Amino acid sequence: MAESVRIFEGVDKDLFTSDIYPQRKPAVLRGLDIGECKTKWTEEYLCKCVGSQEVKVHVSPSANMDFVNKNYAYRTLPFDKFLRRAAQSKHDEFFFEPDEKYYFRALGGDPRKEPADITKQFPSLAPDVTIPQFFEADTMFSTILRLGSAGVQLWTHYDIMDNLLIQISGHKRVVFFSPQDATNLYLTGDKSAVLDIENPDFSRYPAFRHARPMECHLQPGDVLFIPALWFHNVRSLDFSVAVNVFFRHLEANCYDTKDPYGNKDPQAAARALQILNRALKCLEELPDNYRDFYGRRMVSQIESKVYLKS
Repeated sequence: MAESVRIFEGVDKDLFTSDIYPQRKPAVLRGLDIGECKTKWTEEYLCKCVGSQEVKVHVSPSANMDFVNKNYAYRTLPFDKFLRRAAQSKHDEFFFEPDEKYYFRALGGDPRKEPADITKQFPSLAPDVTIPQFFEADTMFSTILRLGSAGVQLWTHYDIMDNLLIQISGHKRVVFFSPQDATNLYLTGDKSAVLDIENPDFSRYPAFRHARPMECHLQPGDVLFIPALWFHNVRSLDFSVAVNVFFRHLEANCYDTKDPYGNKDPQAAARALQILNRALKCLEELPDNYRDFYGRRMVSQIESKVYLKS
């Protein structure tokens, strides 16, 4: 059974800084002032404010988005049309089938260069959102508007920056795995290949048995603190609107300056992974028993020099 993520009420900056942030664990912050968005952001209001501004969205015949088999496609729609479809369970107009699902993650003005910024992409909505002032202003990296159909589930992944997920409307279930579960999650880059975490195929992913999940259910108005490197799997239980705020918590020179999404590994980690891949290529030149022996030596060195002591 999954451990429950702790819920904190009446959190201010002092409490967050002294008691919550240092734990480096997910936390639900309940009862914060998130602004007028909680009451104002109805379907009609959002459609009126944003109108026919075009947005690129994920569209899938399945509620479970699959990054391996790419069971979704990108389509461009006017925002108001997208929103009305996403809020419905059945559609008169559709791309694949009447009960297809929609998911939107805002992008920067130039997605190849600029991080998402709600004040620039959705200036009429930005004043409605109050971002908790728990981090220094100059560490803010991006503010991302997210909307999704009921039932949409995003694959398990990690982010390299701390972030606050401000749940404005709708409910979400979020399942977390510790960074120390990385060896149990069958990673492909920043994503876990274990797509069905409720009914995993243990014959294919045996180490997943050892993963230790944490879980929370978000209500409208909740703010979820997601520390960097914590794996999370998010399902919208009903039509959902949220704003994600990412913060740099490492020195600025640690990050890739050509990363508008903020999801590339820190530069030192990226270099280390490149060196590791070259080392593994070298081992391929050896017979199986030698490759096994020297591979074990490498793992032993990594464990002794890098792993945190339990």
